[in-house]
Amino acid sequence: MASILAKNQKKKQNYTLKELKSLGSDLLSSRAHINNLPHLLSFISPESPPQFVVESLLSLQSFFTPLLSQLPSTSSSSTKRPRSEEDDDDTSNKKTDEDPEVIFKAWLRSKFDEFVKLLLDVLVSQQSEDTLRDIVLGTLMEFVKLLNAGRFHSSIFHRILNAIIHSAVDIDVFLDMLTSKYFKYIDVRYFTYISMEKFVKTLEASSVVSADRTVIEHSETENESKDSLEFSIRKIYQVLSRIPPPQKQAEKSDHEMWSVSDESSSSEKPKDKKKKNKDQDSSLLSPTTIAKRMKRKFTKAWISFLRLPLPLDVYKEVLASIHQTVIPHLSNPAMLCDFLKKSYDIGGVVSVMALSSLFILMTEHGLEYPNFYEKLYALLVPSVFVAKHRARFLQLLDACLRSSLLPAYLAASFAKKLSRLSLSVPPSGSLVITALIYNQPSCASVETANEANSEADEPNECRPKTNKNLGIDYFNNQESDLKKTGAMRSPLWEIDTLRHHYCPPVSRFVSSLETDLTVRAKTTEMKIEDFSSGSYATIFGDEIRRRVKQVPLAFYKAVPTSLFEDSDFPGWTFTISQEEGKC
Repeated sequence: MASILAKNQKKKQNYTLKELKSLGSDLLSSRAHINNLPHLLSFISPESPPQFVVESLLSLQSFFTPLLSQLPSTSSSSTKRPRSEEDDDDTSNKKTDEDPEVIFKAWLRSKFDEFVKLLLDVLVSQQSEDTLRDIVLGTLMEFVKLLNAGRFHSSIFHRILNAIIHSAVDIDVFLDMLTSKYFKYIDVRYFTYISMEKFVKTLEASSVVSADRTVIEHSETENESKDSLEFSIRKIYQVLSRIPPPQKQAEKSDHEMWSVSDESSSSEKPKDKKKKNKDQDSSLLSPTTIAKRMKRKFTKAWISFLRLPLPLDVYKEVLASIHQTVIPHLSNPAMLCDFLKKSYDIGGVVSVMALSSLFILMTEHGLEYPNFYEKLYALLVPSVFVAKHRARFLQLLDACLRSSLLPAYLAASFAKKLSRLSLSVPPSGSLVITALIYNQPSCASVETANEANSEADEPNECRPKTNKNLGIDYFNNQESDLKKTGAMRSPLWEIDTLRHHYCPPVSRFVSSLETDLTVRAKTTEMKIEDFSSGSYATIFGDEIRRRVKQVPLAFYKAVPTSLFEDSDFPGWTFTISQEEGKC
């Protein structure tokens, strides 16, 4: 047996391209040369030279294409009689089973299945060139179009996507081909969403099985399954993100089909039940029907994907774009509320990125989130002002705080927390914090409340001027309950401190906003977009482009003895006694 295989392998290597073309021509000319079919299939391999693969592929494609409508549904049909409801005689069944034509077509079907499998192997092989992959993918997509009597063959298409997702080749190579040639067809997009949902369900089942394993089976096997799961999740996300989303009002050009569909056939009245079922099946692939169901398939694919244990990098990518690429196209955006609430409760950068989508659901789709502002308050930390997605977060923060219906204690807590942060964040953060506080309509009530509290503390007679209460701040920066922060009794002295900020743009900006906030008609709201993306680089760029009229000089009439003067901070002392200064 080994000698026969070696002989066949040697014979395969000795073929020239001209002889291979001759094999294909003989196969197409007469059924007498049917033995050339297995020989041509042996050249469909990643190890074969590309020109040999292409030549065999073209010959086999030309051979199988006219026969696709005559092939049985599966290769196992050789033991079964073709479907018939009129004749149930056992003798006729035996005759049909022994019919050479039926056996021959079943054999052809098995060879066609083998041909498809070999093409998939070549498609996802790391040895294949991109040009060869393009030709192979085109051949497989032609079979998707023609094998099922002109209707879309979802089984082969599912096998194509399955091979791509589990391939070690960079998926962008395949997605570029699918996007440029096939994703423009509505039925290709439709069945892609269906396949993605099936892949996700398979991953969910496999993750449950791996979670139920015993402790002995853990370690390396568990790590391999986890890596394989994350690998598949990343591939599925890349496919979903590259499919053009369904449009609300799709034009006729968007209804272009890859498979052949005749909508007029579905409008004819069927004469019997059998014909009626066939007409209903054909109408399932009509462009109009697919367009109506596209949003539902889109929703199922994405919702099922978001249930998976997403890797952190994929998690962040999804949250960064979901408000633009997913929510507008869902059949019911409220279905994302659990995912977004869970993300918002995680804290840190993930919560910052989830805020955008959660804000859309609250303002446009009626989602209720009782602890929204408490969670938002907890996100105000110095690191958020240097985060990658700070621009979107700060713009949403401004939108959330602009409402005049916010309780005074809540507005005061946010204003005080932001003003306290302005002392420890970079200059770009101090600028945007000043603009945020300036835009809050409730800041007027905060100032009024502070003035009222100070007037209530004063006795009827003139209080002697002492420094007893100077320097006391009742605000508790560590308190998470917004009602107990003490912000209503605390002035925004931090903003006044920014007038002496070491960075000139900050001090100039604060000084330019010295207006009475209680009269909102006299104030102009600042555009947070102008400050939300600021950094040291933007501040430096603005400064070098700025025309300076006067140049400050480090000149003192008397050499200063301390960093601060006593008049700068009433109630504080910066002198050190001689006893404390001794070592």
